[in-house]
Amino acid sequence: MIRSFLKSLLALSVLTFVISVSAFSAGRGRSWNVRIVTTKGEIVVKLYDETPIHRDNFVKLVKSGYYEGILFHRVINNFMIQSGDPDSKQREPGKLYGDGGPSQNLPAEIKPHIFHKRGVLASAREGDDINPNRESSASQFYIVEGKILDDEALDAVEKRVDKRNSDNNINIPYKISPERRAVYKSIGGTPHLDTQYTVYGEVVSGMEVVEAISDVKTDSNDRPVEDIWIISAKAFKKRN
Repeated sequence: MIRSFLKSLLALSVLTFVISVSAFSAGRGRSWNVRIVTTKGEIVVKLYDETPIHRDNFVKLVKSGYYEGILFHRVINNFMIQSGDPDSKQREPGKLYGDGGPSQNLPAEIKPHIFHKRGVLASAREGDDINPNRESSASQFYIVEGKILDDEALDAVEKRVDKRNSDNNINIPYKISPERRAVYKSIGGTPHLDTQYTVYGEVVSGMEVVEAISDVKTDSNDRPVEDIWIISAKAFKKRN
């Protein structure tokens, strides 16, 4: 009887191990994605595992329904579209939005190898003068449309960043690598934002919707004259 019991226990242990390994393997190679349905169409973004704080926070808010009804309150053609201010659910005509959201910021997760190419998802934040640690808004985000730049424009960006760094007593010359230059020269982006904001995802489908939103007519505060909002957002995991 004891031998039979031990055999059963061993079999159960092996089965448990196999199930655990299978579950672990199934979880590997899968990334969080978010489907954002707007009044202009659908955008799907993939979230980066290299920025787990921002990834998990975004997934949590999406699952809670936080973004439903929120406006794209700031839109600049050939630059970016911004959303995430819960106050904008009120949709008061002509009102300037952009100050709403959770009181607690997120610590920066700025990675040197992740940059502002076309289509990336990043966190908005307050300026360095009151936010020197570059902490992120816990809810507001932007998606980069950007534009294609040539070497002359990229050289100008380097000088602009050098000037900004010098003003902050940072005297290390800023250089855009040849590999990164190739990206900005082929698909575009907003290189002057690199190292300044946390980028935590990228659009995998629906850039035409981003373009459609960025093309709309806006007021003097860059708010679309005709409101555009998020109808729904859903988080799901997808194999890489």
